[in-house]
Amino acid sequence: MSVVAFPGQSDSVPDSATGATTGMTTMVAVERFLDSLTAVTTRVGYAETLARLTAATGPAHPVAALAPEHYAAVMDRWKTAVAATWNRHLPALCSFTTWAQRQDILATNPARHLERRKPARRGDRSISRTRLETLFTDTGHALRERLLWRLLYDTAARAEEILTLNVEDLDLEFRRVRVLSKGGAIEYVHWATPTARLLPRLLAGRTCGPVFLADRRAPSSGRRAPASGDVCPVTGRGRLSYPRAEYLFNTASAQLDPHRQGWTLHQLRHSALQHLAQAGRTAPELQAKSRHQHLASLGRYVRLGEETSARITADADPIQRRRPR
Repeated sequence: MSVVAFPGQSDSVPDSATGATTGMTTMVAVERFLDSLTAVTTRVGYAETLARLTAATGPAHPVAALAPEHYAAVMDRWKTAVAATWNRHLPALCSFTTWAQRQDILATNPARHLERRKPARRGDRSISRTRLETLFTDTGHALRERLLWRLLYDTAARAEEILTLNVEDLDLEFRRVRVLSKGGAIEYVHWATPTARLLPRLLAGRTCGPVFLADRRAPSSGRRAPASGDVCPVTGRGRLSYPRAEYLFNTASAQLDPHRQGWTLHQLRHSALQHLAQAGRTAPELQAKSRHQHLASLGRYVRLGEETSARITADADPIQRRRPR
């Protein structure tokens, strides 16, 4: 008599003591969850967090045996980070938990002890134009980084949207690029002349694959091997990751930051929108540039900050006003 295996039986793990199976492994469950995500930017962001979950439990750990301490070990990496960073990684674990419960492979909620953090009220997050121009034009930084920073500022796009771009998405003639935005919508963002001058130099004739490439060739096999769409067919190098791009920008900008802490890639979006607001652009114009669904969401981006305060103070200075023009 032939025996037919049930679907998913090969994903089960035998218990070392009894020989019984304990269900799907965490590694397999994570892979299936990521495959279920349609938004590329979400999948890339969640993959970084969930890779730490697999590393913390081990590849053969049953997903049904996940516990709060496993999730705590993952989030411990960002324990001292700002609230925004903590809140960016936590949804990956929560979404994975919800998916696993719906698949009936996880009965508990290992994320029950984790909570979103309330971000501190921050003042002006924009970077002055002068400092940005110094950073953008410093040839001591690699071409890839200078183009990435300039493109983020020109387009006011989210870093995830730009880092997931492929060469095929670029429209060099009309200086625009097709991005997959939050929610999965296909939209276009536009760049200016400085970006247009740098792009051909970085592409160097490439017609497909990721726009921004990592420094090394991507592994062709094993757990660290990226998807084929994230590898350049010409150079064999993988796509530049968000953590690496963030680290390089933070390190480079620390020299210009008065507090020597460096800036984040997201501050380039803040700066671009705030500088446009300072130049007198209307709220609908800013909404068209930022692609926010609601005007109210623009408030934290276009709050006129330090530069405006300094200019108003100088204009109101009684000594300044008495000087001959």
